[in-house]
Parts: sequence; structure tokens; C-alpha cells
Amino acid sequence: MTRALDSAAIVALLRDKGWSIAVAESLTGGLLVSALIDTPGASRAVRGGIVAYDTRLKHSLVGVDAQLLAESGAVHPDVAHQLADRVRHAAAIDGASADVGVGTTGVAGPDPQDGQPVGTVFVGISIRGEVHVVALQLEGTRDEIRRSTVEQALRELRTALERL
Repeated sequence: MTRALDSAAIVALLRDKGWSIAVAESLTGGLLVSALIDTPGASRAVRGGIVAYDTRLKHSLVGVDAQLLAESGAVHPDVAHQLADRVRHAAAIDGASADVGVGTTGVAGPDPQDGQPVGTVFVGISIRGEVHVVALQLEGTRDEIRRSTVEQALRELRTALERL
């Protein structure tokens, strides 16, 4: 499946359910929400995205626990979990949170970060408050790791939505 097919399927599934999605991205820097928005009709499901590239923004914009960030760093499964779940609330409209949240965090390189080697990635997916995190170990250039993260996140999200 290609990225465009996964994005189109995700948007269609969300629209069919009348659900919305919000994204909090770190290493992917907006690529994930851009992939979703590339789909015609995305405006009926995609609320938007927050690019919290700086670790401090993960706390101040999305609400990731400051102590978690201080103790574990930004590249941690619990950070992906909180990014995914808390972006749903950060993207609330008239008090209604988004139904689905996705969070990406990891190390694209060229250097390790927070004690994690290049290619370590965590993707969090929150569907109506039920969260799961996917751990990935990717290889390639910085660009390849970022793009692979988007492809894997879309695939995981599509699978999770199809199971409902």
C-alpha cells in the first residue's frame, strides 16, 4: 500500500464514522499531517497538527509531562503515548476533543539523542482515549527515517481504524 492509499483510506474511515483527527509531530516535522491533508475531503476529518520539534513545546503546547521529559528525554514510548492522547485535547473545538490522535517522536539523525540510537522511533495512536504505542527501529538517511516513520504511522493508524 502506498502512503496516498493509506491516507485516503484513513480519511474515508474517519469521515464515515464522523470522527476527527489531530497530530502531534516531532521528528516528522509536519510530514504526517501533510500526508493526511493531501487527501481530497480531508477537511471534514483532519483538525490539524502541532509540530513540537523542540522538547519544551511538547510540554507547553501538547501537555506532555515535564517530569517525564526531564527524566526520560523526548524519545521515549511514554512521550509518544502522551503526544497522541493529549493532542486530541489540544485540538478541542467548542470543548470537544478530536476522536483520534497520533504522536511521533524519535531520532532521525545524524546523531543519537536522549541515549537512543539513530532510527529509534515511537508512534502513539489514541482512538477515543485508548492508546497504543508502536516501537520502530528504522535504517537509512535522516530523510528516509522521517518518511518511513510517516508510512509506518499511516499503516498502523489505518489498521487500527479498520479493526473498529
